[in-house]
Amino acid sequence: MNISQAAQQSGLSSKALRHYESTGLLVPARRANGYRDYSEANLEALRFIQRARASGFSVDEVRSLLELRDNPGRRSRVTQQLVREKLSRLEAQLRDMLEMRASLASFVDSCAGDDSPRCAILEQLSGQPCE
Repeated sequence: MNISQAAQQSGLSSKALRHYESTGLLVPARRANGYRDYSEANLEALRFIQRARASGFSVDEVRSLLELRDNPGRRSRVTQQLVREKLSRLEAQLRDMLEMRASLASFVDSCAGDDSPRCAILEQLSGQPCE
């Protein structure tokens, strides 16, 4: 099947397929007359990539997951460890974002939000004491 058919059946864009090919995540079954030709195995890989990316995995992490998927000698603990590490990083990012959210909420609460030029938010960001 051609790139537009593969894109449609995988739920990805043609641009995404070209990107995954350029990064080495995907190798079309063959190229005929300069056109990509995708196989059912390519579609399975594309669906795997799409689900992994939707779960937050980076292209490099997807590459590792694909290598594990295609390795009959794999150990499930390796895959689990990779996902545990991803989850740990995500939880750290979530904590950071919650802290940012609290800071922003505090900024909003400290600001009069009126027509005066004084702005407690700008003062706090400038390191000036608020009056």
